[in-house]
Amino acid sequence: MGYPQDEEKAFSARTLRIFQFGHQIEDYMAKWLRDAKFDLRTEDKNGKQFGFSIADDQIKGHIDGVVCDGPIDMAYPALWESKSANDSKFKSFVRHGVAKANSVYATQIALYQSYMDLTENPCLFTVVNKNTSEIYYELVPFDKKLAQEASDRAVNILTATKANEILPRIAQNKDFFLCKFCEYSNVCWAE
Repeated sequence: MGYPQDEEKAFSARTLRIFQFGHQIEDYMAKWLRDAKFDLRTEDKNGKQFGFSIADDQIKGHIDGVVCDGPIDMAYPALWESKSANDSKFKSFVRHGVAKANSVYATQIALYQSYMDLTENPCLFTVVNKNTSEIYYELVPFDKKLAQEASDRAVNILTATKANEILPRIAQNKDFFLCKFCEYSNVCWAE
């Protein structure tokens, strides 16, 4: 809606380093998959990351890659999504799987599968433990319901924004944990 981002919510140098480190880990994971003889594609023929854009570029995403073939018996082609995590978050992925451990990642996977037309085969989801370099992988089937719900939410947000309507807040007060991370918390909770 054109509101400015809260100044104090700009990414710190530490956070930017964490993001950069995560991208490097993703590059290593891609190399390890290729070294293991997976046919992993991370760029199109023009050297650009695969992605999608809809709703006049208001909804878009870029995937980590597509696994087209490999040495193990799994269905190809498959979306590949790669993450890295600290030890406690890594253990949560191992114990609970991506859908329970991180609903945002699960939603991202479902949307990417849908918009990239990779719904037939499960996504290869990998997580590298930043503390131990362990690798967790999971084959995540397409969740059509989750993808549809997320798409519907996006359409509702875009429709409300075009009508200059403010949707209800996610919480009853600004101390809610998600609000603490929101880049627009000050504007949202201003009187």
